[in-house]
Amino acid sequence: MKCIIKSESELPVAAIELLNSYPDVRIFALYGSMGAGKTTFIKAICQELGVADIVQSPTFSIINEYKTVYGESIFHFDFYRIKKTDEAFDIGYEDYFYSGRYCFLEWPELIESLLPTETIRVRISGETERVIET
Repeated sequence: MKCIIKSESELPVAAIELLNSYPDVRIFALYGSMGAGKTTFIKAICQELGVADIVQSPTFSIINEYKTVYGESIFHFDFYRIKKTDEAFDIGYEDYFYSGRYCFLEWPELIESLLPTETIRVRISGETERVIET
C-alpha cells in the first residue's frame, strides 16, 4: 500500500485503504520522525473504525484505550518515553497485542524485538506531502 497525502482531508481515504489492505491484521506499527503525522493518521483510522472518543497521543500514559460506537476497544500506544523493553512488559503489552483488538503503535522501533510477526509496518515520510506506505 502506498498513498501520497497532499492535505489532511485526504487521510480518511488512506485510512480506509490501509484497513482494507489488511483486513485480518490488528497490529499496526507507525514509523516516522517527530511531527510526521503518526497521531493524525491514527486519528483518521480510529474515525473510520467508529471511535467516538477524542484520539490523542498517549505520550505520558503510554497507552490510550478508545471505544468504538460498537463497544469495541482500540489501543493506541506511544513508546517514545520507553527506555528499555522491560517497561513494555510492565504495562502488560502482551495482553494488548494478543487481544485480537486493534493496536496502533507510535515509536515502535523502541520495542522492535517485541512486535508480533504479523505486525504491519507503516512508514510516514515527506515534508510538504506525506507518503504513507507499508
